[in-house]
Amino acid sequence: MKFERIKAPSHPLYAEAIRLYKSSFPPHEQREEASQTEILRDARYHFDVVCEDGAFIGEILYWDIGGFLYIEHFCVLPAMRNRHYGQRILAALQENHALILEIDPPTDEIARRRKGFYARCGFAKNPYPLFHPPYHKGIAGHDLVVMSSPRVLTPAEYETFRQALYGTVMAYAW
Repeated sequence: MKFERIKAPSHPLYAEAIRLYKSSFPPHEQREEASQTEILRDARYHFDVVCEDGAFIGEILYWDIGGFLYIEHFCVLPAMRNRHYGQRILAALQENHALILEIDPPTDEIARRRKGFYARCGFAKNPYPLFHPPYHKGIAGHDLVVMSSPRVLTPAEYETFRQALYGTVMAYAW
């Protein structure tokens, strides 16, 4: 399995990766095209496509912030799901980094399954409430559940994450 960082929309896999991104996340959870293009130039942001044997299998979009990686978006091609690629991608990042991500509150079957997947991958639910700001003008933000690996964040670590989310990650939103 190979991670390849995209730094510009001219990358040969960018169009395919954006198609997967748009089909994997609801519009209110997606960055606008100009925002996505702009953050590719930020050294802290990684838009990594994941390939195996030369074939595109998925992507993980994350920020390197303050001693941890914040996973903003993560998806595997539908045809490649249930083959443990998601677990392997996360395990590769977990080798050298603490990870943080957010999920929808587990109020329906899909959200509960997603929480279970991340728990099986070593993530712990954090007790801190998070209101994720909107990616688009005119659309409200939403409550999310913070999960982290290899353990629950301390209050200070959570505050570092929260400040990075509001001050860095979402500064590019629109």
